[in-house]
Amino acid sequence: MSFEEDEDSFEHTLLVVREVAVYKIPPRSTSGGYKCGEWLQSDKIWSGRLRVVSCKDRCEIRLEDPNSGDLFAACFVPPGQRETSVEPVLDSSRYFVLKIEDGAGKHAFIGLGFAERNEAFDFNVALSDHEKYVRREHEKEAGETSADGAADGIDIHPAVNHRLREGETIRINVKPKPTSGTGMLSAAGLAGGTTATGKAKTLSLAPPPVAAGKIRSPLPPPPNDPAVVRTSTAGGRAAKDSSNTSNRSSTRNLPPATKASTGGEKTKTASGWAAF
Repeated sequence: MSFEEDEDSFEHTLLVVREVAVYKIPPRSTSGGYKCGEWLQSDKIWSGRLRVVSCKDRCEIRLEDPNSGDLFAACFVPPGQRETSVEPVLDSSRYFVLKIEDGAGKHAFIGLGFAERNEAFDFNVALSDHEKYVRREHEKEAGETSADGAADGIDIHPAVNHRLREGETIRINVKPKPTSGTGMLSAAGLAGGTTATGKAKTLSLAPPPVAAGKIRSPLPPPPNDPAVVRTSTAGGRAAKDSSNTSNRSSTRNLPPATKASTGGEKTKTASGWAAF
């Protein structure tokens, strides 16, 4: 097939791989897809250069001789039909099945293999980039068509230029900030100002309230606080002294003890108590 194009045609090379391998593959065994494990090394029929070329909406995968540049086979990828022209195998990421055509309506399927996974990855990226390019072009054409249709039905006025001309200036009047009666101090009644006579007001603050007594802390002191230890020790000593004093006073109030007389006779003491 001849690839001579018109003068208005435009081709863009998306990818060049120096060496790829082409295999003769058996028919598809299952409906799931092809497997490169079923290809034999003896089925390798060609090796050479691969080029991915973007021709407007169509993408072409060309297999060429690296020395002479002669075309061995070509795979055409129409817009939106990538799956029918380029099919990855099920058991490897480096092998694909291409649908090649001779230009006379005949086609065949061949196996394509890359030596490195990076090359196979770049091959997929090139095909995806071409699809994105075609999609953007179609969206651009659709947007231009809709814009032309809107312009036919709507009177579009020219845009007004609001930019300043040379020598023009803008003047902005900003109100001065008042110096009295503003801010938080004014809201709290603490701001000083001027009286009707023009004299400045003095800033007066109310004195703090006088505490009637010692303010107790709402929380108990820590157990190891030295002040608490001293207070508890002094209180214990005072309690002990008061108990000793009360014991001595009660002892003084008791009647004196007297010795009982021999022979079991009842003896009457001077204070009127009977001793037995």
